[in-house]
Amino acid sequence: MKTIAFFNNKGGVGKTSLVYHLAWMYGDMGLSVVAADLDPQANLTSMFVSDDRLEELWPENSHALTVYGAMDPLLDGTGDIAPPHIESITQNIGLLVGDLALSASEDELTSQWPACLDRKARAFRVISAIWRVIEKAAQAREADVVLIDVGPNLGALNRSSLIAAEHVVIPLAPDLYSLQGLRNLGPTLRRWRNQWIERSERNPVDGLSLPSGKMAPTGYVLMQHAVRLDRPVKAYERWMARIPSVYGTAVIDDPLTTTGLSVDRDPSCLATLKHYRSLMPMAQDARKPMFFLKPADGALGGHVEAVRSCYRDFEALARTIAERTGVPIA
Repeated sequence: MKTIAFFNNKGGVGKTSLVYHLAWMYGDMGLSVVAADLDPQANLTSMFVSDDRLEELWPENSHALTVYGAMDPLLDGTGDIAPPHIESITQNIGLLVGDLALSASEDELTSQWPACLDRKARAFRVISAIWRVIEKAAQAREADVVLIDVGPNLGALNRSSLIAAEHVVIPLAPDLYSLQGLRNLGPTLRRWRNQWIERSERNPVDGLSLPSGKMAPTGYVLMQHAVRLDRPVKAYERWMARIPSVYGTAVIDDPLTTTGLSVDRDPSCLATLKHYRSLMPMAQDARKPMFFLKPADGALGGHVEAVRSCYRDFEALARTIAERTGVPIA
């Protein structure tokens, strides 16, 4: 089972849509997938399930069916994590349901992080809780891959979510904000990784499953850039030209390998996904990924080829990520 987080501390880059579509693509390839919605905004959950089902998953004053509900006994001090509910989306896709209440765990996750240095048993149970919920869900679904969606910030919740990931994929938009996000994100991941190594060696609890904390940068995906005559429009070109250098310096700490490279020659660039224009709202209405749209959903005329192109793009990206992370694809 491989765990892959999709993270950028700059929001609005299409991160959740990327996780959603890759979950469907890997499911279509025959893999067992768990999609873990660890963003308190719970947008991934709302993409997967209908509003009627959301009401059932989020009953008033109850979190039993969400990822927060699985952590709640531990956070309340009444026990350890509970067996997580996994919402079955298809035979191959299971969802760890997001919850706005996840943000309430920030204070406890913040306070227990330094307590790990003092070998406190509760600290290790709390900090590893997200990982252990993911692990139980993956075991229940016999998952080949877990795709983790996290919010756009560098807080304690995301730290505990990201140390549960062996690999990190960074979605980017071609703009100044994404470049600044990379400059913050890279050093933070390295700091968290080193801090977790120091802490994990002090775990006093026999048999407690701990995350690896590897958070290995797998690469970046350039999202939603506009294309004209098979070329990015000029408004994006200057930002795209700077991405390889900033990624090499800030994220992989190896600027020499990316000096002078363009995005299309940068081995850290996993894909450049164009803006699919009217396909996304059509897919949202149909409650399915863009590459599964049919004429009955409104995908007529030029949309037919756009749907095929979208499928090819996501299939290629899924295979690239799988190759780099060791996800088995036949």
